Amino acid sequence: MRSLAVLLITAAVCSAQSKKAPGKAEQPNPAYRVVEDVPGLPRALIIGDSISMGYTEPVRKLLEGKFNVHRIPTNGGPTIRGIEQLESWITAPKQWDLIHFNFGLHDLRQDAAGKRQVPLGDYEKNLRQITARLKKTGAKLVWASTTPVPEGKVEPPRSDADVVAYNAVARRVMEEHGVSMLDLYSLALPRLGAIQRPVNVHFTDAGSDELAGHVAAVWKKLVSSGR
Repeated sequence: MRSLAVLLITAAVCSAQSKKAPGKAEQPNPAYRVVEDVPGLPRALIIGDSISMGYTEPVRKLLEGKFNVHRIPTNGGPTIRGIEQLESWITAPKQWDLIHFNFGLHDLRQDAAGKRQVPLGDYEKNLRQITARLKKTGAKLVWASTTPVPEGKVEPPRSDADVVAYNAVARRVMEEHGVSMLDLYSLALPRLGAIQRPVNVHFTDAGSDELAGHVAAVWKKLVSSGR
């Protein structure tokens, strides 16, 4: 009898878990949607983490009729993921005209012992490899600096001092490769309390819109200048 009762309880739990509450299904992130190219417009690709996911759709709206804005169908994560998946991200039937990219926020995240996911020296080495490969595409490249970490105990642990250090390394790499840079860190820092979520590295919708405005302006300037 006891075994039968256990079986009945287990079956009930499994049945309950298999039922999805109406209206509770997780919606796909619109940043990942497939973009159908408008002929004649430059093709741009965004490679980046969840911060870039936040401004992908606003950038598409701002540049509607001016760019075909694509992005990788995932969170770009740290540079180690970039190296593993870069070929699949950039491989496309058509040429990329512009590639906007960033790594750093996941590289500098800390574990319980304070160890960074990707140490600064490895970050530099990985970033050099990624940048060299992207240059071979022939696309115009835009590097976006890592945005600030706010004060307080963020999860997972991160330090804004690390953001400054990793951004300094990235700047050196981009300068050596002649890559255009968009300093989102300096742009966001004075406005952080107004555009970033409390004790959170992510931005409000209005904050993502603000970042998108800077991204769109740099893209338009870069393409119109022919650099």
